Amino acid sequence: MSTPTPADTRLLMRRMFDAAIAAAQPALCLAQHLPPRPRGRTIVIGAGKASAAMARALEDHWSGPLEGLVVTRYGHAVPCRRIEIVEAAHPVPDEAGLRATARILEMVQGLTADDLVIALISGGGSSLLVAPGAGLTLADKQAVNTALLACGASISEMNCVRRHLSAAKGGRLAAACHPAQVVTLMIADVPGNSPINIASGPTVADPTTCADALAIIERYRIDVPPAVLALLHSPGGESVKPGDPRLEGHTMRIVTAPQVALEAAAGVARAAGYVPYILGDSIESEARELGKTFAGIAQQVASLGQPFQTPCVLLSGGETTVSIKGRGRGGRNVEFLLALGVALDGLSHVHAIAGDTDGVDGMEEIAGALLGPDTLARAWAQGINPRQRLDDNDGHGFFQALGDSVVTGPTLTNVNDFRAIVIDRPTAPSHGNR
Repeated sequence: MSTPTPADTRLLMRRMFDAAIAAAQPALCLAQHLPPRPRGRTIVIGAGKASAAMARALEDHWSGPLEGLVVTRYGHAVPCRRIEIVEAAHPVPDEAGLRATARILEMVQGLTADDLVIALISGGGSSLLVAPGAGLTLADKQAVNTALLACGASISEMNCVRRHLSAAKGGRLAAACHPAQVVTLMIADVPGNSPINIASGPTVADPTTCADALAIIERYRIDVPPAVLALLHSPGGESVKPGDPRLEGHTMRIVTAPQVALEAAAGVARAAGYVPYILGDSIESEARELGKTFAGIAQQVASLGQPFQTPCVLLSGGETTVSIKGRGRGGRNVEFLLALGVALDGLSHVHAIAGDTDGVDGMEEIAGALLGPDTLARAWAQGINPRQRLDDNDGHGFFQALGDSVVTGPTLTNVNDFRAIVIDRPTAPSHGNR
């Protein structure tokens, strides 16, 4: 293949990202997982960034009576005819989420064994499904969420704490539906597609304990309100455990997952003449450390053709973390990308994209960014020190200043992070960018 121009490569990277998002749309993947109609009522509940799009897809393929309510992130609503859509805040919960969750819990009261509850659960549901545990307030939940997001805890650790501070998560929502049948349809956004970590598992049994949650708080030295510690030291903080009879007969189906998105991107790369390699769909790490690791892999591929021959694309997914110590806005994908760029130091013929498939990286309405061999040189030309920006957790500010942010708007799905490193041919590193 002829050597592509930088513009060609940027277009390819964006096409791969767009294909990943398109492959995970609820309209494509939800219908085949719908259960049969029940003898009684059908109630639809749900929470997450993709929950409104999931509700629309369900309505389009459900012929019987239907009612319900789902809560999604601000800006992620889509119009539905029979299912009410409520918007609330993410990643820090607000009053709208609190009110919507109370209505959902009220809606599933008094059901019978002939009734069916379809729960539409996707990433972001942990913050949107807000029902503080006994003795807690919304302010308590907001304080804990904010601290968890900044401390560098993994998503599984964050969700373990959240499950034990909620009256809806950790299987409690499913227990509230008893004796109705519950079918949970999930879009996976967590490493390993673990159901207890998708929106903190509101409809699945939770094997973790309050002691586990307390250990995480201690490990990261999180300063939490006294009421939080009181709940975690009491029986009231325990979640619904495996074997609980209230969850008997419930079913759970993952309708799409990160691997689906990566395979779609691989198809685009293959059609463009690149050999795609999926390195993993569930990679967890500090974002900047993963950036350095992937830089080492890219250097070995570009310089020595090991372990892969060029031209190739290295694809990966999962969920990294950012321990915010600077004054920047965080964003795990841009932090990864900036760390990758600093470590590559202008290595020619290596480009990369990283973005969140929900269109929101961290707390920004920006999905991610693009990186090229000239990124650092262009930054220095504007008086921007890449390493200082990385140390300040200011990946968003760095890439915005260069015009390299990737903005998609709400994608109405969420299968976690997407990363692609495009390597065109073996080459020697350049050290002209300081």
